[in-house]
Amino acid sequence: MGKTVRDVLAAGGGLMALDTARAADLLATAWPAAAAEPQALAGDPARYTREPGLAVMPVRGLLTPNSALLERYLGWATYRGITEACAELASDAAVSAVVVEFDTPGGYTLGIEDAVTALRDLAAVKPVHALAAPLAASAGYWLASQARELVMTPGAAVGSIGVAVTAAANVAPGAASGVQLFDFTSRHARAKWPDPATEDGKAEIRRSLDRTEAQFHAAVAAGRGIAPEDLAARLSVSDDPEDGGAVFDPAEALARGLADRIETRAAFYARLRAAHAPAPRKGLARGARALAAAARAKARL
Repeated sequence: MGKTVRDVLAAGGGLMALDTARAADLLATAWPAAAAEPQALAGDPARYTREPGLAVMPVRGLLTPNSALLERYLGWATYRGITEACAELASDAAVSAVVVEFDTPGGYTLGIEDAVTALRDLAAVKPVHALAAPLAASAGYWLASQARELVMTPGAAVGSIGVAVTAAANVAPGAASGVQLFDFTSRHARAKWPDPATEDGKAEIRRSLDRTEAQFHAAVAAGRGIAPEDLAARLSVSDDPEDGGAVFDPAEALARGLADRIETRAAFYARLRAAHAPAPRKGLARGARALAAAARAKARL
């Protein structure tokens, strides 16, 4: 039996901003067989599409720093790909607005800050609209929160704001079952994974988690215009600010200030196309009227 995405990512370790419940199918995906054929990766992947006035960048799958294999064969976004696409779109005069369409449960935290900065910089020079269709969770929401507008399709979900890691320890050296796995969540994400361990010996791992969560919270607060000291309470599912890390439906996300509107995907694109499509050039319009007049005159002969 071949490797799955879960097998390969677990071997790499690292902090994750990932909604594991919603990532189950993606984690079970077979690792692309093309891993043994690096020559098949030649050429750049298409990271966005363009139409008059508008560019659309999909952010799908499990997010990694720079897995060319997953980007090429599964169409999953990478932080390097997002960063490079943002730089191209920022300097493209033919693009007046950008849509970043999300369908991701999140991924690694390594490398995400570069992509977050790139999206923030892009939003500073032209409108960036994030569309959760249907999921912008954890690292995905970290990115989406930097857009000027965050729209959710009916039934979509956003949130899972927190950081987690799985650590292993040898509890019975030499035994077949001697490795035990421990799950950790960041301080304000107890709802992200249930029943987290809290022994003093895990304090060092939690310190790293909390440092990354602080960066996550700061980016969300800045992107969404929320006072940093208020964010943890807004994300909590109880009166305890440590009970964050949950995902929210559109109505609750709007109530918490995590999104701006609920809109069908068709209505969203119709609105943006109407707002950002370039106006027809006057010379072309005059030419079209002249051709129409000539056709009418010919018909009268």
